Amino acid sequence: MPPNRSTAPAIALALAAAATVVTGCERGASTGPAPLPARPATPGCPTALAGAETAVRQAEKTDFAWNGPTTGPRAVPGKDIVFVAQTMTNPGVAGTAKGVQDAARAIGWHLRVIDGQGTPAGLQAAFGEAIALRPAGIVIGGFDPLVTSQQVAKAGAEHIPLIGWHAVGSPGPSENPPLFTNVTSRVEDVARISADWITARSHGDAGVVLFTDASIPFARHKSDLIKKELAACPGVRLLAEENIPLPDTSSRTPEAVSALLARFRDRWTHSVAINDVYFADAAPALRAARRKGAGAPFNIGAGDGDPSAFQRINSRQFQTATVPEALTEQGWQIVDEFNRAFSGAPPSGYVTPVHITTAANSGGATAWDPRGYRAAYLGIWGRG
Repeated sequence: MPPNRSTAPAIALALAAAATVVTGCERGASTGPAPLPARPATPGCPTALAGAETAVRQAEKTDFAWNGPTTGPRAVPGKDIVFVAQTMTNPGVAGTAKGVQDAARAIGWHLRVIDGQGTPAGLQAAFGEAIALRPAGIVIGGFDPLVTSQQVAKAGAEHIPLIGWHAVGSPGPSENPPLFTNVTSRVEDVARISADWITARSHGDAGVVLFTDASIPFARHKSDLIKKELAACPGVRLLAEENIPLPDTSSRTPEAVSALLARFRDRWTHSVAINDVYFADAAPALRAARRKGAGAPFNIGAGDGDPSAFQRINSRQFQTATVPEALTEQGWQIVDEFNRAFSGAPPSGYVTPVHITTAANSGGATAWDPRGYRAAYLGIWGRG
């Protein structure tokens, strides 16, 4: 939902005008269970643990073959497309825009990127500018189309196809808002594998803190799914759920982390956050408490996998894993989906599988860029 300040949730600045604040959730509030659940006499959950370990092993693989589309229409020549970005300071959005730019060059099209500056007014102006260019297609890059509903309607009236990246909560076509397709991973898969990683890494015995932004429905849905999956193992105990809005992470997370350390001490063994940005802001408080960068709490980000998250993981500094989006690959998919739209073909239906990045499998990279997609798309377009 990609920021980092990213991702689908990282699009909070643009979503703020449209998101509904969930009743009973205060900004920066901890909504952890009270009293603290008792630690089971015999921690563990053999069935859930076995399933989690299998899922994690599969998600950590880096050598799998391309499983996306291999057939489709040949390249339609000479198209101009526009990428309206939520904000180019969002690494997830910027990474996807770069992927679209690379793919547009490969297929022989022209791309224009317009920065919405992360505000509703900026996005509306950027979208209006995009329509005025009369492009063949427009990308809704990392923001809720409801913020630009008038511009979306005008694009529809002018028969300009729209493709979203993290624009709505699910991958695939959308009728309301009208999107030819939306390119994103499945939030259910991201939430499940994040929780499974904690269960597997802790061998079914963990004390977990969950960081979320309850003001964003998409983010709250993701955290609810994470909690549901964690609950499959009785030995994995949810200590607290910290509700910190994404725009407030730098100011609120350090104080929250200090309070959590004082409250739970060594019972806090693992963390999961709806976006990696929380761990960037947690690091100073953990360091001040003399916690080791490679020690507990072991942290996993359930979203985007921006370069700073990879850097923390590779250097073993207060983040152990992330569930990254394949940003460049998704940029290439966006171009392929436009080519299908221009050719009168249906969307590909492809959804990138979830992946877990750790220091052991990153190869020192700062992004998740699986192999095989470039050759596949070039072959489809007749550019190979």
